Order: sequence, then C-alpha cells, then structure tokens
Amino acid sequence: MRKPLIAANWKMYKTPAQAQEYVKNFLPLVADHDRDEIVLCPSATSLCVVAEALKGSGIAVGGQNMHFAEEGAYTGETSPLMLKALGATRVIIGHSERRQYFGETDEMVNQKIHAAVKNGLTPIVCIGEVLEEREAGKTEEVLLRQAEKALKGVEPETAESFVIAYEPVWAIGTGRTATPEMAGLAHFYIRSEVARLLGRKTADNMRILYGGSVKPDNASALLNQPEIDGALVGGASLDPVSFSKIVKY
Repeated sequence: MRKPLIAANWKMYKTPAQAQEYVKNFLPLVADHDRDEIVLCPSATSLCVVAEALKGSGIAVGGQNMHFAEEGAYTGETSPLMLKALGATRVIIGHSERRQYFGETDEMVNQKIHAAVKNGLTPIVCIGEVLEEREAGKTEEVLLRQAEKALKGVEPETAESFVIAYEPVWAIGTGRTATPEMAGLAHFYIRSEVARLLGRKTADNMRILYGGSVKPDNASALLNQPEIDGALVGGASLDPVSFSKIVKY
C-alpha cells in the first residue's frame, strides 16, 4: 500500500518568525496522526527554523526549488547540499510557477532530479497542463511528454521513492478544481506512463499527488480516488487549521 503524502507548499510567504509560529500551532492539530506522511515546504529562508521546530514530530521538511549544481557561481540559487544542511529531505522540482515565471524546461527538471537523487533528496516532481492544452484535448499528450523527459536516465528502483505531483495549471490559484474523476484520469495516465518507462513495480510503488486548489471542502472527494496518493497544497496550507483539516481528510 502506498502511504498517502500531504505536502504544504508555502511559496513566497512567511518570515522565519511566522513559520515558527505556524509550526507551534500546527503540531497539536496533527498530534498522533500517522495515516499520512506530512511535508512542510517553506521558503529557503525559513527552512532551518522549520526543521528545528519539527524535530521529533515525524513531519518532514522540503525545499521549494533547487539548483542542479552542488556549488558554483549561481547567484541567488540554493544547492542540494545547502538544502540538506538546513534539514530538508524532500524538494519540489518543476513547479508550474517555476516553469511559467522562471523558464524552467523539462530538461532542467531532469537535471535537478538527478542532482536530488545524487544528494539523497526525494524529489516531488510537478507536471501538468495549462488551460489551452486541456481545451485542445492535449492533457494526456502533455503529461506523458513531461513524465518521460523528467524520468529520463532514472533507474526503476531509484524512481520508486519519487513523488509526482499532477498540477492542472489552470486550477492553481484560480479557484477552479479538476473534478475527482478528471484528476483520477490524469493520475491514471501518469501511472501508466511510469509503468511503460520503468516497469509496473515502480509505477505501483510511486506516489502521485494531486495539486490544484486543494481545500478542506474538496480534499476528501479528491484524495479518496484510488489513483491519488495525496496532495500538494498551496494557498490552503498557509493556515495551520485549514491545512490540518486537509491532512485529516
């Protein structure tokens, strides 16, 4: 059985003090909850504070982005070695906002995945279609292409621990949400492609999350779909009460 994973992507919100206060309020709300794996992904400036505040809780910490190089003249970037030193064990790679606003390509996503693996970080790999692609009937085509390019050169055994997050880009921050059936079908496409590329065992063990305007009132319907193994939560994760309700779907 794949253990569900609920990850919070705080994006560019929360100072270190605010992040620390969040964790203080959040931990009592999910005390003794062990059905799901929980990951908090704060901005890089709050990683150390969040990792320290979560010690002994069983909740993991992840970065929101990472450069593929371990060090170098890359002003403003964060390396995998830095993430690990700050306490991160997971890292979001290829988020739609990174692709849209910062020009990340499928090839760059693949480079970062290999760097994460090399440095012992579990990648949470984001893929998904924009509105124009969905309306043109290209959802499956886009998902298969992005999955294939992301997983290029990855060994099947290594990929079993990966997490893929399906992000219907048209549903992020818009208030629109894929129906549970639409989301489930997209997850089926992705898992089928992973099976084609890396084998059925890898596909069966890999967790695939849904990440498109997940909220307390729709989490249960989405996360009870058999192909959906959890959620990557944006806006609704910024409030500890709201996020705890999603965790307890």
